[in-house]
Order: sequence, then C-alpha cells, then structure tokens
Amino acid sequence: MSGVQNSLEIKFRLIDGSDIGPKSFPAAATVSTLKESIVSQWPKDKENAPRTVKDVKIISAGKILENNKTVGECRSVLCDVPGGITTMHVLVSQPPQEKGRLSFKRNMILISVIEIIKIVGVVAYDTAVDE
Repeated sequence: MSGVQNSLEIKFRLIDGSDIGPKSFPAAATVSTLKESIVSQWPKDKENAPRTVKDVKIISAGKILENNKTVGECRSVLCDVPGGITTMHVLVSQPPQEKGRLSFKRNMILISVIEIIKIVGVVAYDTAVDE
C-alpha cells in the first residue's frame, strides 16, 4: 500500500483525445519532469508538437499545474483513486503563425516608404536644379 502513496500512475490526454501513457511517476517528481516526459514521448505523427517544455501546460482537476510543484502536491483527493490511473490534460502553446507575416509586411512597408522617399528626394532635387 505504501507503493501507491509514493507513486502515481498518470496518463496524459492530448487535445485530440489520444493519450500518452500511462506511466508511473514518483510522488517527488516535479511537474517539469512530467512535461519533459510528455515532450520526449510525443507521438511522431501528431501535429502541433511542443518544441520545448515551456510550450506544455498540464491541467489536473481543473488547475494548471506549476512547474515547481511535485506530483504528490498535485494529487486531488476527489480524482485520484488508490491504485488507479490519473488523467491529466495537456495543452500545447504555439507561437502565433501570423507574427512572421506581420513582420514581413512591416518590413515591406518600410522598404516601400524608403523607396518613395528616395524617389521624392530625386524629384525634388531635379526640380531644384532646374530652377
């Protein structure tokens, strides 16, 4: 019975409904350790894979778990059944795809403005020389 108290069987539910695990984690393991396990076991055929541990959020009993907390501290009296498997939900943060496009557009506008200034400067210089 003490083995049940010192470890927890956890499976991680991904957004598409598939699971990673279950796997046994000691009660002293941190949430960061869980995230490292998720990143290393992420299915190769799935899109939106986390690039780093920072991209992963784990939700258990409706709460986002903090990296420095241990598995033992995150146990929920209502959800964790001794000898059972605990399901934790996984969210992956992805950087916005539009950010690169906006930078590209911003750079193109800046280049266009510089080109217009050069053209206007040349025209203004030509008219000044003609006078």
